[in-house]
Amino acid sequence: MAITLVLLAAVAGGVSFALSNLTSQPNTVDYTSSPGQAVDVTMQTVGSYGHGIHATWVSYMTRSPDGQWLHTTTWQVPAHTKVNVTIYQYDSGSALRNQQIGTVQGTLGGIATLNGKVFSVVNANAGNGVGHTFSMPSLGINVPLYGNNANADLCSAAPCTTSPHNIVKFSFMSPGPGTYPWQCFVPCALGFLYGNGGPMQTVGWMDGFMKVVA
Repeated sequence: MAITLVLLAAVAGGVSFALSNLTSQPNTVDYTSSPGQAVDVTMQTVGSYGHGIHATWVSYMTRSPDGQWLHTTTWQVPAHTKVNVTIYQYDSGSALRNQQIGTVQGTLGGIATLNGKVFSVVNANAGNGVGHTFSMPSLGINVPLYGNNANADLCSAAPCTTSPHNIVKFSFMSPGPGTYPWQCFVPCALGFLYGNGGPMQTVGWMDGFMKVVA
């Protein structure tokens, strides 16, 4: 009887956690104020958010058009518009379990820039490896984010502004109206089984949505 109650409590806790994630979605950053013009989306990745009950979780953040860093990974863009993405990568990196995600795919020209230099692939077995990816499978987009030196004085609380970081830029064309999920494919959730739990499966942390409107 006691074991049954424990199992029921565990199931109830899991359902409660799932429902809270479904009903408490982060804010949407709106980039649709200038129709017909290219959209500039700026984000950053941090090794630890540094706030609240999940202070140690790795996370993305998004900068709003008015310059504020927001803890959200959901943004809205116009359909059939050039989207210029800039990501400030503040986290360290490591080798990849799947080298395919070290290749730039789906961007305009099939390239990205790392600190101003064009690249199309990152050798994750050399240098600082890959910290995260920006990946949107439904559009065939994948961009690896080169890691920082793990021995450097890395940022421990978001938003980060002055710590060592890499700047990755790339562009793509938004598709027709719809909601398109994106995420990081590098298992980077410290303390979770195989690094795939917690922030890796939570919108507002290491995955999000691009909402495309007409």
